[in-house]
Amino acid sequence: MAIAASPAAPDQEHRQIVKVALASLIGTSIEWYDYFLYGTAAALVFNKIFFPSYDPIVGTLLAFATFSLGFLARPLGGIVFGHYGDKIGRKKMLYLTLMIMGLATACIGLLPTYSVIGIWAPVLLITMRLLQGFGLGGEWGGAVLMAVEHAPANRRGFYGSWPQLGAFIGLLLSTLVFRAANSMWFLRAETKEAANAAFITWGWRVPFLLSFLLVVVGIWIRMTIAESPVFEKLKDQKQEAKMPLIEAITKHPKNIFIAMGVRFAENGLFYVFTAFSLVYISTYLKVDRAVGLNGLLWAAFVAIFTCAGWGALSDKLGRRPVYMWGALFCGIMAFPFFWMLGTREPWIISMAIVIPVALGHAAMYGPQASFLSEMFSARVRYSGASLGYQLASIFAGGLSPLVATYLLKKGVEAGRAYTYIAYYMMLLVAITAVSVYFAKETHKDGIDA
Repeated sequence: MAIAASPAAPDQEHRQIVKVALASLIGTSIEWYDYFLYGTAAALVFNKIFFPSYDPIVGTLLAFATFSLGFLARPLGGIVFGHYGDKIGRKKMLYLTLMIMGLATACIGLLPTYSVIGIWAPVLLITMRLLQGFGLGGEWGGAVLMAVEHAPANRRGFYGSWPQLGAFIGLLLSTLVFRAANSMWFLRAETKEAANAAFITWGWRVPFLLSFLLVVVGIWIRMTIAESPVFEKLKDQKQEAKMPLIEAITKHPKNIFIAMGVRFAENGLFYVFTAFSLVYISTYLKVDRAVGLNGLLWAAFVAIFTCAGWGALSDKLGRRPVYMWGALFCGIMAFPFFWMLGTREPWIISMAIVIPVALGHAAMYGPQASFLSEMFSARVRYSGASLGYQLASIFAGGLSPLVATYLLKKGVEAGRAYTYIAYYMMLLVAITAVSVYFAKETHKDGIDA
C-alpha cells in the first residue's frame, strides 16, 4: 500500500531549496566581492602604488595585466575543484574555495608597495591574484550546481540565477566599500587633495582586509546546507566518474566549446562596462572617479532584480532566446555606451552603465547557471560546466579590460578614441550569438542522468 506524502513535505522541500539558494547567493557574493575589489583597485590605485614609474595609461595597462592573470588560474581551479566535486561532493569544495579566496584577498590589503620593496611588490600582488583566480575557478561550479540540482525542474532558471546574483551583490558591496574608503569623512581629510593622498597611502587597504570577516560568515552559512540530491543519488548508486574531466571532454566536447562561446559577450563586456569604464571616465574623460563608482552602484543594484527576472523568464521561454536577446542588446549598445559617457553628465554616465548591464548582460548571466549546467550529465557536470565557463574567462573577461585600454591608446593616437573598442565589443557579441545559435535548448531536459 502506498504511503501518503506528508502535507508538510512540499513546504519543507521549498524551505530547503530557498535555504540552499540563499547560501549559494551569500557565498558567491563574498567571493565576487573579493574578486571585484581587485578590478576596482586596478583601475584606480594599483597603477600608482605598484607600477608608479610609468605614465597613467601604461601603468593602467600593467595593472590590468595583473588583473588578467587571475583569469589564467581560474580554469586550473575549475579542473581541480571540478574533479573532486564530481567525485566526493559539491558542498565540500565550497568550503575550500571560499577560504582560499578570502585569505588571498585579505593578504592583498597587507602587501607593501613598490616604494617599500621594489619589484617584489608586484610579484606578491600577482601571486595573490593567482590564488584569487584559483579559488573563484572552483567556486562557480559548486555554487550553481547546489542551486540548480536542488531546484524543481520548472524553476531551475530562477533558482540557478541566485548564485549569479552574487556577482552583482559582490560588485555593489565592493563598490560601496571602496566608495566609503575613498570619502573625506572616512579618511579624516579636510581637503580633496589630502583625501586622495590618504586613500592612496592606506584607505584602499580597508576593503581588502574586511574580506576576512566575510569569509568567516560565509563558511558558517555553508555548513548548514545539505549536499546536492543529484550527487547523493550518484553516490548511492556508486556511479561517480573515475576521471570526470576526461569523461567530460570525451563525451561532451561540443558543449564545452559552446559553453565557452556563450560566455564571450557576457564575460568580456561585463568588465568593459565595469572595470574599464572607470579608466575611461577618470583617465580619458577627466571626470571625477566618484561619478563612475556611482554608476557601478546603480548598475549593480538594478541588475540584482533584473538578473533574477531574466532567469525566471528563461524557465518560460527557454534559455536560448533570453540569452540571445542579452547578447544582441549589448551589441546594439556598443556605440551608444561611449556616446553617453562622452556627455560627462553624471546621471547620463550612470545610465550608460546601468542600461547595458541590467537589460543586456543580466539577460545572459541570469539563465547562464542553468543553461551551462544542463549541457552536461550529472557524473561530470561540475567538471564540464566549470571547464567551459572558466576557459572562456581567460580570453573574454581576463583580456577585455587590457584589450580595451590598449585600443583606447591606439584610438586616441589615431583620433578615433572609442571606435576600436566598440568594434571589439561587437566581435565578442558575434561569437556569443553564433554559439547560442548552435546550442541545444535545455530548459525542459532532466538533470539526474
